[in-house]
Amino acid sequence: MTVASALLSFAVVALLLTLIPGVDTALILRSAVVRSKADAFIAALGICTGVFLWGLLAAAGASAVLAASHLAYQILTYAGAAYLVFLGGQMIYRSMRRKELGPTQVTVASSKWRAYGTGLVTNLLNPKIGVFYIAVIPQFTPADANALLMGAALAGVHVVLTLLWSAVVITGASLAGKWLSTPTAVSWMDRITGTVLIGFGLKVALSRP
Repeated sequence: MTVASALLSFAVVALLLTLIPGVDTALILRSAVVRSKADAFIAALGICTGVFLWGLLAAAGASAVLAASHLAYQILTYAGAAYLVFLGGQMIYRSMRRKELGPTQVTVASSKWRAYGTGLVTNLLNPKIGVFYIAVIPQFTPADANALLMGAALAGVHVVLTLLWSAVVITGASLAGKWLSTPTAVSWMDRITGTVLIGFGLKVALSRP
């Protein structure tokens, strides 16, 4: 297997993983509808940073601890689940309180950092991404290739695919923005997204490694 063929084969696997609706898609869609396209792209960059870091950690062998230690995996799993439930609950709470509190004043810089941080933390607290890379990197690393560089290359492919899919999601949300940007629609988007995040959090907490 050559490096080029390994990257192409991995791209197929990563594309399938990217297209499956999940927390990442929900966060990007919500940012595009509730905030702006810029916030949505920055959230996507945060998610991609998490993907790239997981790829590097897996290639370096650091995330092998997750595969070897049931306790480490469970700790990260419950931390990630708790974060998703908290994030979802916060969205639902704010949607219920929006009329009472009125529009919130959030600076542009604060909004951008929040979008990036939410995407990054959500991804880093997902141990299954690390386990995914632990499983695939050996399969897509040619015998004569440097494991760390190959891990970075594979993660880079995943990042590019994630950004392309994010652009599709954001563009679709922007086209429907006229109907989705009303206060009522925004509140319902927060409630739906919050419910999805809580559901994913509970699923993660109850799943077995």
